[in-house]
Amino acid sequence: MNIGFDAKRAVQNHTGLGNYSRFIIDIMSRYYPADRYLLYAPRKRENKELDVLLRRPGVAIRYPSSFWGKQLSSLWRVWGIGKELRPQGIDLFHGLSNELPLTIRKSGVRSIVTIHDLIMLRYPQYYTWIDRHIYAYKFRKACLNSDHIIAVSETTKKDIMDFWGIPEGKISVVYQGCDPLFKQPASQELKEEVRRKYGLPATYILYVGSIEERKNLLLVARALRRLPDDVRLVAVGRHTPYTEKVKAYLRTHRLEERVRLLHGIPLRELPAFYQCASLFVYPSRFEGFGIPIIEAIHSGIPVIAATGSCLEEAGGPSCVYVDPDDADGLAAEIAFILSHPAVAEKMKAESLAYVQRFSDECIAAAVRRAYDRALA
Repeated sequence: MNIGFDAKRAVQNHTGLGNYSRFIIDIMSRYYPADRYLLYAPRKRENKELDVLLRRPGVAIRYPSSFWGKQLSSLWRVWGIGKELRPQGIDLFHGLSNELPLTIRKSGVRSIVTIHDLIMLRYPQYYTWIDRHIYAYKFRKACLNSDHIIAVSETTKKDIMDFWGIPEGKISVVYQGCDPLFKQPASQELKEEVRRKYGLPATYILYVGSIEERKNLLLVARALRRLPDDVRLVAVGRHTPYTEKVKAYLRTHRLEERVRLLHGIPLRELPAFYQCASLFVYPSRFEGFGIPIIEAIHSGIPVIAATGSCLEEAGGPSCVYVDPDDADGLAAEIAFILSHPAVAEKMKAESLAYVQRFSDECIAAAVRRAYDRALA
């Protein structure tokens, strides 16, 4: 097959949707090397992770070639790509980040779209009015215009059906994996380097994710007040205005010495943060999937996450889940796991067995089955 990908995020984003886009391109080109993969991106950006994929046989990238395509590259992505697909022999086009060209139906080429979440409909307060409406329009049009849909969790699948009335038979749930870096032990040298460089405490609980209101880091700060002074928190993620709210709480309750808020951590160092931690806490109110949970489990640490979205799907039955407003409950679970090593070991072993279903090979096969359904 000749498969086209919307590669805007693969080129321009280094986290989130960019990671997912490169992950799908990676596993499909590895497990189905006989196919040809053409990446469509509106503009060039330096991206060493993508460069590795572009060196593979059968993987190539295409940017706008006309004067107007180069000048109006965002419009080329929406209106221009569709005209190029059939002349370039594309059999199937995959929108990797919630969107498809608006002309995809007119192109005569079959299409599939990955929908990651509908948080803008679930929690509209976390978005500006204009962003909320633009996302809702683009995502809904992609679902209606596509021949098939990949949802990254059962929670996202249910939202697509409930909000937009999309029939269940049009949707396949295909989970996500994590970077191979998290599946192998970090060297002792790297761990020591990271501990020194960032002044990490000897024992700490870890949070990884943007420090924004939906991710709910303040719950962990509130739980920390109820825990002994030697329980420390390291939070790694992009800072937003919500970070100041967390800092204000820490100052008010004299918790500043017990919390490290870090951002801009290189990917190569992140596995060491996980593997040096005693426990991972992910209190997000809502996620499309929850890749940091998978990273933590592969890194060999027990996980506490929040109820209310798909995090139970990511972590499985051997992780612990608490209400995202229950600071007392979170503190009690942290204290119990930290003081019961045998429980922690059982959680780690059973969770690691559970996440084998998110292996690269399993996900590639599931994506391929979704492609077959789109083409059928």
